[in-house]
Amino acid sequence: MDIHRCRFVPYPASAINAVAFSHSALPPVPAGKKNLQKNIQVRLAVGRANGDIEIWNPLNGSWHQELLIPGGNDRSIDGLVWVTDSDEEMNDGKIIHGKSRLFSVGYTNTITEWDLEKARAKKHASGQHGEIWCLGVQPPSSDLHAPRKLVAGTVDGNLVMYSIEDGDLKFQKSLIRAPSKKVKMVSICFQSRNVVIVGCSNSTICAYDIRNGSLLQQMTLGSDHSSASKNIIVWSVKCLPNGDIVSGDSTGQVCIWDGKTYTQAQRIQSHTQDVLCLAVSADGKKIVSGGMDRRTALYEPVAGQPGRWSKAFHRRYHGHDVKTMASFEGKGMSVVVSGGPDASPVVMPLRAAGKEFHRTLPHLPQTVNVKSASKARFVVSWWDNEVRIWHLSSPSRDLLNGAVATTDLRKTRKLIAQIYVKGDHNITSAAISEDGTFLVASTATDIKAFQLDINDSQQLKIKKVEVASAGHGAMKVEISPDRRWLSWVESGSNVMAAEITVNEDGYAVSAPSKLRRLHRQIPKNILLGGLGTYDRNVTQMAFSPDSKMLSVADIAGWIDTWVLRVPGEETNGTNDEADDASSSDSSDDEDQKDATSERWVRNPNAALIPKLDSAPVVLSFSKTPRQEGEDYTLLAITTLKQVLVFNPLRGSLADWSRRNTYAKLPEQLRVTRDLVKGVVWQGPRVWIYGISFLFMLDLSQDLDSQDASALSKQKSGLKRKRDGKENGAGGKMDNQNAIAPHKIRAAVAGQDGATEWVDVEMADADDQKGAASSGVEDEDDDFDEDMDGGELQRLRDGEAGREEQKKDSVKQKAKWWHTYQYRPILGIVPLDSETVEESNGVSEGIPIPPLEVALVERPSWDCEVPPRYFSNGERER
Repeated sequence: MDIHRCRFVPYPASAINAVAFSHSALPPVPAGKKNLQKNIQVRLAVGRANGDIEIWNPLNGSWHQELLIPGGNDRSIDGLVWVTDSDEEMNDGKIIHGKSRLFSVGYTNTITEWDLEKARAKKHASGQHGEIWCLGVQPPSSDLHAPRKLVAGTVDGNLVMYSIEDGDLKFQKSLIRAPSKKVKMVSICFQSRNVVIVGCSNSTICAYDIRNGSLLQQMTLGSDHSSASKNIIVWSVKCLPNGDIVSGDSTGQVCIWDGKTYTQAQRIQSHTQDVLCLAVSADGKKIVSGGMDRRTALYEPVAGQPGRWSKAFHRRYHGHDVKTMASFEGKGMSVVVSGGPDASPVVMPLRAAGKEFHRTLPHLPQTVNVKSASKARFVVSWWDNEVRIWHLSSPSRDLLNGAVATTDLRKTRKLIAQIYVKGDHNITSAAISEDGTFLVASTATDIKAFQLDINDSQQLKIKKVEVASAGHGAMKVEISPDRRWLSWVESGSNVMAAEITVNEDGYAVSAPSKLRRLHRQIPKNILLGGLGTYDRNVTQMAFSPDSKMLSVADIAGWIDTWVLRVPGEETNGTNDEADDASSSDSSDDEDQKDATSERWVRNPNAALIPKLDSAPVVLSFSKTPRQEGEDYTLLAITTLKQVLVFNPLRGSLADWSRRNTYAKLPEQLRVTRDLVKGVVWQGPRVWIYGISFLFMLDLSQDLDSQDASALSKQKSGLKRKRDGKENGAGGKMDNQNAIAPHKIRAAVAGQDGATEWVDVEMADADDQKGAASSGVEDEDDDFDEDMDGGELQRLRDGEAGREEQKKDSVKQKAKWWHTYQYRPILGIVPLDSETVEESNGVSEGIPIPPLEVALVERPSWDCEVPPRYFSNGERER
């Protein structure tokens, strides 16, 4: 495989301003109901400065970014809260878990509720008050039907209440009006159902009764003599289960307040600059703080001294301010997730703090925001409301030998177009045809299509094409390989298809048809609670290479397939009348299409395809042309690293998947913590990549258990095992009683007979360092000597080495290969090269066609971030 290693394709990182878990802790399991927690849908919401909201599923430490709701112009997410109702028991004994609703604020006077089932804003509400700086939700009552309220603090010193009864959202009343508009309500939390604690910008913490708006107590922190303003800003307040109050302020201090007398019990100077956020454990035995000095500190109670706390340790997990954090504790998990301007969420162990490593989640999205027009050698990337098109003129082999190798490499690439999509919403998805003549970009409210014409001088002419999308946007768009069909997903789960035609004026897109998905029986207790039908959101979509089959998959793991029926073709048992309940209100379906035209019908054996055990992260058809009478090859990879190959026309697993179960997959793929992002096909080989790894599997050969574990046996002293008893962050430290690694020395006899102390090299040291920084075991890249090394290997070996590899590739039988040398990967897209005609080898008699790809990396050090704080005597390395 020839690789263009591209770092010139931009993707701006956006700061994390807010994080929130839908549950702070899972409820205890009553006796006799062991599976009560099984269906509780715990999610993490991450809000960014560009208005994006990400929904993450912890998955017991796998951390899958299931959904990304793009923001818009001049929007920001600066506060997030979940409102989760209490559980109810049905007449048959089944439990309806409380319904979860997500609300956000963004330094405006508006509160927004988000519809996760349709991946868009649901309601907005505002009042006659200033910008909202903090938002809290009223705790539930013992009366399950008692309404709950949202309470917000504003920049002009108001404390206001919003009603969320019966699924509504509206401004109710103003509780408090500060006598001076210079006082800002900065932070908020509830001490009890009716008592709210508010941190202010005038060195005070106030306790209010929300029933009548009365001030119960005002706690004063004094003056900040080191600051010009002398007012202390209380950036964060939290309440412990016993009612005590914890505050973090602009002096770098964490203060503990008695919850009964509202007096200060303790003050801990643990940061050199402002404490910006706090988190507490569910049992109230741990406090975590994050500050502007990039420190994350942990506090524990002092043994034998009730009410006294001490700082256990602090670490710098972030490269910038620690602006926000949230904690969650449940079965097998106890973590704190934090974020800030460095754009990467950090997962820190809470219960096992000091015994397990932390884990840094990627700042790049799980979806691949890069596409290619392989025949035209275009690379398309998008972010916010901008689309950029690059042209890679020279094949990678010409860059290494020949005339191109002596020229400036920057001349071999050219930015040929920048398209700005008008509107208030950012781009959700984009696609381009293989010949580079048709481009589609979607937002939450519209679908934009463009015709691209490029002349001999590489000048691109762009013409807008109208799309009859009925005023709806799309979360995902795809163009068929033959450029005849455009498909998209609207309202989260509705699959639409429209025909692309060519007339005298250029391209035209016909009215869309709704493709009916199979009806899936969802238990009533799940449908009425939790996140409802959120799991039916379609996240994966793929066309077959001949453009005659379309496949989609949702978060729940269901796969739907449709085939293109030509006029006069038999239905083969297709039941067009079987309709999905979620799409029964559609009046524009395929039954109304003209009988003489091609149309999409449900695959007769679609219902035979089994449900995946977990959410799919990849759905892709093999690019090998299908022979007459053969079935398609559909690859699905899940969050659990299951690699499944289906024959969709038969509705069954392919023979390869039946023989090669999960246990036979190479251990390097199974233990990698990062999830798979995408795949690229090369004949029978599939190149699987994630944010930090590139893996090759040859689907024409069976994996052998001994082959899969051979490397791990050779490195048994270097690899840490994942025993399944971790708490959702990184792996366990070897010395569980140590917060930091210990240096071990040994006494040896020197040459003159004297005893010398020498450092003992820890076999696990390098592995631990990689796991702590990225959650992926950093090990030496093991390259099969028969494996084509691609661009880098040819660069090392020169012309003679490349000729030798051609001879060796004929007898090549590599079953799998992997590397960690590319990171972080935004995406890998294929490119066609007319100058490369020879095969790269054979695999069990099957020729392996040449493959050239553009691999886009977006390292975190290349992201623009605001200036960081450095204390006295400290400087940036």
